[in-house]
Amino acid sequence: MPIATLDLTNTMSTTRREKGSSILRVLEIIETVASSGHPMTAAELSKQLDIPKATGHRLIQTLEKEGFLQTNMRGFVVPGARLHQVALGIIYASRHKAQRRAILEGLSGQIRETIGLAIPDGTEMLYFDRVQTNWPLQINLPVGSHTPTWCTASGKLYLSNLPANQRKLMLEKLPMQQFARNTLTDPAELLDELKHVAEQQLAVDNEEFIDGMVAVAVPVKDTQGRLVACLFTHAPVIRSSLDDLLQFEPLLRQAAHELEQVISVPEQS
Repeated sequence: MPIATLDLTNTMSTTRREKGSSILRVLEIIETVASSGHPMTAAELSKQLDIPKATGHRLIQTLEKEGFLQTNMRGFVVPGARLHQVALGIIYASRHKAQRRAILEGLSGQIRETIGLAIPDGTEMLYFDRVQTNWPLQINLPVGSHTPTWCTASGKLYLSNLPANQRKLMLEKLPMQQFARNTLTDPAELLDELKHVAEQQLAVDNEEFIDGMVAVAVPVKDTQGRLVACLFTHAPVIRSSLDDLLQFEPLLRQAAHELEQVISVPEQS
């Protein structure tokens, strides 16, 4: 008499496929939110990724609960605090760290001023790497420092690389407080300057963040032309004027190009 048996192999295989599919969907949601040129709603994400609407909402709610994503006041899904930390960890501890440091140290040796890299972190800029000059007179902004976007060279460079509508919206939300003698606090004036920065792909801080400090920044971009980081140099005006720092623009751009070449090299198996 035949005995009915349960095909556990097929059941386990189906379970694995379903689990793998859920994991892949989660990663695709995170990837899309992190790389999209504009924020999307949960419904738009589900449609773009061809995920059932109910499943998409459930996965996004889980990612929000765990802090990887968040929904802003306009209903758009944006990166959450944990996703920011993951991204910063990858950038800072990546396999490119030694090459990045060598480029920064070489540039600092040529310019003889502090060199650093800043990346956007929410509405601020985050210093995540720097090579300090050996001059006795220092401006101490260590790795991990957060600085405003509207009055720093790196911050203005980041703002200038945003789509025009996002740039305008962000300026409307920024506090735009006075930090130094030359800080621009009028959004209209800053918008005009950002248009010029966007054309030149070069930004300056002429005693706008700290009285007595000037800075210059150029972009570091990925293979798709998106801003990855801002390469900057700053100095006290008692030692270097803004015009002095601008003389180093070719060296800054060459170093930025070298950094772009490093990050564009694919991982070898």
